[in-house]
Amino acid sequence: MKLDGKVAIVTGTSPNIGGGIAEGLAAEGAAVVCVDSRAENAADCAKSIASKGGRALAMTCDVTDDGQVAEAVEKTRKTLGRIDVLVNSAAFFNRKGVLDMPLNEWNQQLAVILGGAFLFTKHVARAMIDGGRKGSMINIISTAGHQGEPNNIAYCTGKSGLLNFTRSAAMELIGYGIRVNSITPTATDPAESLERGARWGRRAPDAARLQEAFKPFRSRVAMQKLPAPSDYARAAVFLASDDAAMITGIDLRVDAGAIAQYWAWDPGK
Repeated sequence: MKLDGKVAIVTGTSPNIGGGIAEGLAAEGAAVVCVDSRAENAADCAKSIASKGGRALAMTCDVTDDGQVAEAVEKTRKTLGRIDVLVNSAAFFNRKGVLDMPLNEWNQQLAVILGGAFLFTKHVARAMIDGGRKGSMINIISTAGHQGEPNNIAYCTGKSGLLNFTRSAAMELIGYGIRVNSITPTATDPAESLERGARWGRRAPDAARLQEAFKPFRSRVAMQKLPAPSDYARAAVFLASDDAAMITGIDLRVDAGAIAQYWAWDPGK
């Protein structure tokens, strides 16, 4: 197992991307601390990992609250003895544009995406340095952080900012043996998240309708199919492992070719 004996913190552990990454890290031997502002997300993710023989803790935490973040990091260190990996995945959608988004909603969304990553990076880095440990940090971006999407202004801005936050933190922490990278997902096939939600006892949405809604994304992306959370998890395992020991400050795009694709080319034809 590539992460045997390591301890990972994952923020934003819904049944979608964050939960998939948490389960993927656990499958490679990591003990995982599942952090979410919703207690049920943290608890269900940790319970799922434990049911498969893994080791996991659930922590409810507002990632924008400095005190709560510091407490979560300290509790992890005291309970599990170390921290080796951090995945900043906490985010939420609020599809409003520059003309209709209130300032308080703009501030709230950026506080989660950027502020949460900043606070967890700061406190985890201090714990790693104080413990004399090297480590790996991974920020979850989005193709929306690379491209201009209308009516999604705060999300696009936050994810774009997280790209350069990754590079800046990587340069600052490189002397401590802490690597900082990012992963860019794209529109994600919902099938795996639906299956995970069902395992977690969540009420199932209309799967057929959801799959139909994702048809345009599949037909317009170069690979003609969309990645699943497990694809992002494998990328996270790689970046967290010793296989990536010489990699820092990069963005690993797991996007079916979406960003590389020439804008005028229609891969469906």
